[in-house]
Amino acid sequence: MQKVVVDEDNHGQRVDNYLMAQIRDVPRSIIYRIIRKGEVRVNKGRVKPDTRLNTGDEVRIPPVTRKEKPAQVVPGSRVQGVMQDAVVFENDQMLVVNKPSGIAVHGGSGLDFGLIEVLRAARPEARFLELVHRLDRDTSGLVMVAKKRSALRYLQDELRHKRIRKHYHALVAGDWPGSVRKVSEPLLRFELGSGERRVRVDEAGKDSLTRFRVLDSFSGYTLVEASPVTGRTHQIRVHSAWAGHPIAGDDKYMDDVSLRAFRSAGGQRLMLHARALDFTLPSTGEPVHLEAPYDEAFSELMAKLAARRKASE
Repeated sequence: MQKVVVDEDNHGQRVDNYLMAQIRDVPRSIIYRIIRKGEVRVNKGRVKPDTRLNTGDEVRIPPVTRKEKPAQVVPGSRVQGVMQDAVVFENDQMLVVNKPSGIAVHGGSGLDFGLIEVLRAARPEARFLELVHRLDRDTSGLVMVAKKRSALRYLQDELRHKRIRKHYHALVAGDWPGSVRKVSEPLLRFELGSGERRVRVDEAGKDSLTRFRVLDSFSGYTLVEASPVTGRTHQIRVHSAWAGHPIAGDDKYMDDVSLRAFRSAGGQRLMLHARALDFTLPSTGEPVHLEAPYDEAFSELMAKLAARRKASE
């Protein structure tokens, strides 16, 4: 049995959610059972799952038997170093990472670990590290991570109210017309027979809006800035494909002929990069603008396309 005093960062949190963070790897059903049986006490009194905690409350947590878990793969020092070097901003509330392409934001679905697990392994002293939002595995660029629960709540609320601006750079197939400045088609998630999740434009889907701006043009490709107003899964990828200009290297939404042509031209990755973030800091409200450079593969292909364009002029 342990007694824990609620700190300021957990003020206002529900008892059930608080317990799930305090005694990890315990099924939700057990959490609710020990609350229902009165084994969990707050200031010596019984509580319900939705009871809100206050700073200074004393929470009595009974002993809980955990099922033995298989040994987890620990991220190696090399990948820990890569992720630490990718941090582009940090204060006592949060950090922002320029995530490499090919690394998922979290483990699961056959992956031993992702960005958040690597950060936790590299920072064993950190009491709290949680993703504020996600990026696709093959998309590179800026990801926000909260170091305090209060910062997580603040940033996710900012996202819900569309006060955080995200700007992506995408190399798309073909000549994107400058007149197409937005795509507002509804998006619907579905599963293939294999169980793989995909997204398509469908009237039954959720309202979605992406703004586009042409940045540069090359032979057969266009570099665009894509700014999602909504935050749907694969939103930029599907809206680009729907407009007739799929993102180069997209093995989910690019046709096979175009994908093979991209690979033969030296393309190695999905050409989508979370380039910039505009947001205000938790606690202070100070405005911040961050930009993340391209990785080597993205930069090399852009340089190759620019060289070909110059040679043909």
